[in-house]
Amino acid sequence: MKYMEVAFVVRPCTETACDLLAGMTGEIGFESFVENADGVNAYIPCALYKEEELKQLVAEFPMPDVSITWKAAEQEDKDWNEEWEKNFFQPIVIGDRCVIHSTFHKDVPQAEYDILIDPQMSFGTGHHSTTQLMVMRLLDTPMEGKHVLDMGCGTGILGILASMRGAKRVEGIDIDEWCVRNTEENIRLNRVSNMAVGLGDATLLGTDSKEFDAVIANINRNVLVADMPAYASVMNPGATLFLSGFYVEDIPVIREALERAGLTYVEYHEVNRWACVTARK
Repeated sequence: MKYMEVAFVVRPCTETACDLLAGMTGEIGFESFVENADGVNAYIPCALYKEEELKQLVAEFPMPDVSITWKAAEQEDKDWNEEWEKNFFQPIVIGDRCVIHSTFHKDVPQAEYDILIDPQMSFGTGHHSTTQLMVMRLLDTPMEGKHVLDMGCGTGILGILASMRGAKRVEGIDIDEWCVRNTEENIRLNRVSNMAVGLGDATLLGTDSKEFDAVIANINRNVLVADMPAYASVMNPGATLFLSGFYVEDIPVIREALERAGLTYVEYHEVNRWACVTARK
């Protein structure tokens, strides 16, 4: 799949501005982001790229003191592992219990859970606040014997961790074929035998009668709201739902969608204004 790379220059370049930009472009189809000293490089499948949408987004950026310029260029498929190595993708330690690293890393810190990934696309490595929020929730939640669904699985980090923590069965779903292939490779790298991954969206949940004890979905607000009834339909009574990919300010919208789907809001956690909501059926 060919991707369009959009290099955003953000002035002043702050974490808040870059995170907000990533969140907004994610709403119009951008899938992956690489922060740098000048701003953010964002990636979207060429078939989904619409220049007019991007112009409108930048014009309506809600931080008036921030200036954003950008250039777009089509990218050929490339070795994303090599790209990440060149861009200093470093091991990540979360909660002193989980370390996420790649095969090219040396002197990796020791942790209770060691997750090995070789990212074939520049996202889902665990660096983003939403992934770290979800990892922390999984570390704090018993997983033994549970059937787990990982929606928008990316590189498979969350599903792999659920398996390592004793889940009986894990199923991942992603709309991007790159993600599906990468998750399958990372499943093999971590010698996980009870996780499978499928290509598609929430409509796949209506193709059988599978029921889950935990659902994890780190996507974006609009997709989560639209797919909430599908998540609820495959959750066992008492099942837990973890949602992230949105800001603290979006929680009322997420909570309303939960209630419409017959789910009960429990709590939220936040890092850098990004939120993770826990709900139950």
